[in-house]
Amino acid sequence: MAEVVEFRVPAGSAQTLLVWGLEPEPGLEHSLFSAFSKFGPLYSVRAHRNAAVAGPGYYAIIKFYSAGDASRAQQACNGQRLFQKSPLQVCVCTRQKGFQQQVLALNSNKCQQLANHYLGFNGWSSRIITLQNVSGFDGENEELGKTLQKRSMKYLCAVEVTLPNHGVRTRGVALGEADIENCEDPLEFVTASRRVQKLAVGKALSSAFQKILLVVLENGKVAVEYNSTQEELTDSFTEEELKGLVQVRELSLEQFDLEEEEVLSDLSFDDKLPSREMPSK
Repeated sequence: MAEVVEFRVPAGSAQTLLVWGLEPEPGLEHSLFSAFSKFGPLYSVRAHRNAAVAGPGYYAIIKFYSAGDASRAQQACNGQRLFQKSPLQVCVCTRQKGFQQQVLALNSNKCQQLANHYLGFNGWSSRIITLQNVSGFDGENEELGKTLQKRSMKYLCAVEVTLPNHGVRTRGVALGEADIENCEDPLEFVTASRRVQKLAVGKALSSAFQKILLVVLENGKVAVEYNSTQEELTDSFTEEELKGLVQVRELSLEQFDLEEEEVLSDLSFDDKLPSREMPSK
């Protein structure tokens, strides 16, 4: 039976394991990650101290991208000692009725990790089509004819992701934005500019991955389908139109401010901006 894996934060109960009976030890989350990642890629591992009424020890919540991987891990690890003296108890989390969790896009780093796992390091590539400074395009920094000291910097980015082995090509467009407290400070201006550019590129890359569905077959092979439900108006644009996106089309920038679980701490200022060809690593 095939399973569809999306480039989104896992929200299903079948993808989540509850582990209890954990003994306190240094690097507990690392030990859990090492033990459970053998069954498939993990989105997160979180260990928590038991409530006082439950007695000493810890429990953990482990999220897989694949429900099948989570099921295999539960069957193999339940009742086993793994990395500690006493056996662990592992179960698949039950769905909470009446609770609906918002499904968020994966940040760009996790998208790349997931793509590398299922498609291989050479199974995909990405490139920046355009990266435009659109700060002040809407005149938001002018008030009563005066320019405010605090300015909003915005970059609009279009990225293309290619899966050559599957004949799939998708695009993503996104907006990166940040406020500059003192635009007269050259260092702050340059630092903010680099950060906003990297944020725009990351969000656009994530947007492109949202249009890809990974179909994992029982034999472990992976097929790819295009997710037409995530299509955007810009998908029909030519590359030349994308490069002149703001000038050619009177589009609201708000539609590109995609909601994404992007972690800013992952975007180091010391790293170079992705080149026009960004091979997977």
